[in-house]
Amino acid sequence: MKRFSFSENCEKTRFMGIINVSSDSFYEKCSSVDEAMMLAEKMVSEGADFLDVGAESSRPGSRPISDQEELDKLIPVISLLVEKFDIPVSVDTYKPVVAEESLQAGAKIINDITGLQKFPDMAEVIARSGAGVVIMHMQGTPLTMQKNPNYENVLNEIREFLVASIKIAEAAEISPEQIAIDPGIGFGKTKKHNLEILRNLEIFLELKKPVLLGVSRKSFIGDILDLPPEERLEGSLAATVMGVVKGASIIRTHDIKATRNAVSVAEAIIK
Repeated sequence: MKRFSFSENCEKTRFMGIINVSSDSFYEKCSSVDEAMMLAEKMVSEGADFLDVGAESSRPGSRPISDQEELDKLIPVISLLVEKFDIPVSVDTYKPVVAEESLQAGAKIINDITGLQKFPDMAEVIARSGAGVVIMHMQGTPLTMQKNPNYENVLNEIREFLVASIKIAEAAEISPEQIAIDPGIGFGKTKKHNLEILRNLEIFLELKKPVLLGVSRKSFIGDILDLPPEERLEGSLAATVMGVVKGASIIRTHDIKATRNAVSVAEAIIK
């Protein structure tokens, strides 16, 4: 069994394209397999390094769907993506049953918004498959997370959560190079919390894992600019560039081409 490794091609910033097949996502949802494939083709042509497919919305206030409904939406898309494109497919799920079937269909990464802490057997599912895992921090659940999120120290609490999740992964014999971390911008955080995380993102580099950053068109950008998701591209690019300057090495985005271009200029300045 060949294990997935985030350490391959880690000398450059990598880009993860978002493909939503949920009817409840806050931006750019695909209502059919054909739409998902068209979006994937566009993203791959623009230089995506990974494709991240999700079928259960995790926007604030969203409700969970059943394992079977999630699988019915995911598996046809995953199967075609794996067949057509030669880049790793990530699946945005926290459910072990969904993860297992998605990995059997050819996915290479599980992107778990609960950081392996909701279901104890998720880590074992990932370890058996040799897949990569993105460990994300979230306070609460998507349904409740934006109802007055509160921290004594947001940076310390996220760091402690991620350390605990990494220990869960490594106890299940997921190798260190199979793990990336995500501080969870917008997941149980106020605008102030999100800005503090971005301003201090480098503290998460101490955990010696690639830092994935997902800021694309999120509500804190809308709050700053007073704009809807459709008009938040420039704000997303600004936040992304700041994240790369602070050490993020994987960018999860709806907008591959524009984000790659902005990061390329930032990297040229840094280097």
